[in-house]
Amino acid sequence: MFANVVTSFFKRSILAKIISIVLIVIIGFGILIHIIEPESFPTIFDGIWWAIVTAATVGYGDFVPVSTAGRVVGVLLIFIGVGIVTRYFAAISTSTLVTQNAYIEGTSAFTGRKHIVIIGWNERVRETISLLQTPGKVIDIILIDESLEKNPMPANHFHFIKGNPTHDATLNQANIKDADMVLITADQSKDEVQADMISILTLLAIKGLNPDIYSIVEILTTQQVNNAKRGGADEIIQTNRVSSLVMVNSILSHGVSDALLAMLVDLKGCKLQFFEATFDLIGLTFQKSNETLLKEGKLLIGIKRADDIIINPPLALEIRKNDHLLIIKN
Repeated sequence: MFANVVTSFFKRSILAKIISIVLIVIIGFGILIHIIEPESFPTIFDGIWWAIVTAATVGYGDFVPVSTAGRVVGVLLIFIGVGIVTRYFAAISTSTLVTQNAYIEGTSAFTGRKHIVIIGWNERVRETISLLQTPGKVIDIILIDESLEKNPMPANHFHFIKGNPTHDATLNQANIKDADMVLITADQSKDEVQADMISILTLLAIKGLNPDIYSIVEILTTQQVNNAKRGGADEIIQTNRVSSLVMVNSILSHGVSDALLAMLVDLKGCKLQFFEATFDLIGLTFQKSNETLLKEGKLLIGIKRADDIIINPPLALEIRKNDHLLIIKN
């Protein structure tokens, strides 16, 4: 039993061991001085109080030993206590510095739950994180990147981990098993095909550790979209295709890109969203459903039926059970 206690003690961190030693010394000397001089130190608490102020070299003088034995105990406490207390504060400073450096350098693990993991760092990610960190909304965001040397955005609820996102050790450091969502961005330092292959490999590694995590993957080449779906991607962002469509619309109708950007900026904060058709809307036409939702400050713009998304469908189209309605909230 004693051997187990000793083994457990030495397995603790240096800070925990120093705190334990300080408590043992203070309490031990407090009890000892109370036993030696019960008149000067009527209670054990008085002895402990004297031991604390003596070891800390404060020396209030409200309790002092008067006997030779008591003063010998006091001398021993001064010699022992000063060294221990000094080491205690030095250990706290060192521990704080090590923790801060680990946070900045991306070597400390994240232990929270229900967080968002973002793979890769670029200006798009910086803007995404800035939009997510809105006042009144607390979201823990974990960034995993291998190229960064230090945390690019030190702040509350933002944690940086330096490492390869395809490695289990890195993903476990981000506590991927308890994460709610992951966003995998394309590596801009690689060519498009290679970047997509790395994104899909990262997706497979993440799904292997947390099959239920909601995954959003940025894919650059059309040929790799199906592979991303096979890998378990819940949502795929085809960056190049989106950019091409914006360019085409700008060529055919000048100013569309500005309008689209203004609309997307206004829609930040989940104003554009899907929701499952409620009982009162099932059987109504798209037009009637839109009139009903407008009274609630919601503009109906499309329907998701199975894997098909229909934007601005015919007004006579009926809403069915299991349809998901795409709305813009006021």
